[in-house]
Amino acid sequence: MTPIPVLRLPHAEGLPLPAYQSPGAAGLDLVAALPASSTLVIEPGAFDSVPTGLCLALPPGWEAQVRPRSGLALHHGVTVLNAPGTIDSDYRGEIKVLLVNHGRAPFVITRGTRIAQLVLAHYEQGGWVEVPSLEATERGGGGFGSTGHAIDHEIAGTP
Repeated sequence: MTPIPVLRLPHAEGLPLPAYQSPGAAGLDLVAALPASSTLVIEPGAFDSVPTGLCLALPPGWEAQVRPRSGLALHHGVTVLNAPGTIDSDYRGEIKVLLVNHGRAPFVITRGTRIAQLVLAHYEQGGWVEVPSLEATERGGGGFGSTGHAIDHEIAGTP
């Protein structure tokens, strides 16, 4: 396990640090760091930035991805607007989560509401090498659903 330095801002005092909810979980739950006396309401069709009160110092070669919580999507139609949001290793500001409400009812967030997941991941930076042509593959330039093309026609009963 790689230690990740985390700074808890004053408005997150008393809230839990991101935590895995099961032994096999990939994502750590992020919670809303709102004042205890306030709520944030995201109306249907609207979005807002939700503070977590946390700043990270990710090591070089690491990123943190902010992802939706499936329960919020299933039960409320609420998801992360820019999913997955990327936190780069050189960012030191507060993690904020952009939530959007695709549901039919206002979504109410209070202090400590679990709002998203944070997944830590290794990455490697690549460097471009311009070439006159690319190696051919069976797929070629087919995109946007092209790999399931034959299956789609079989299901639809067309050639």
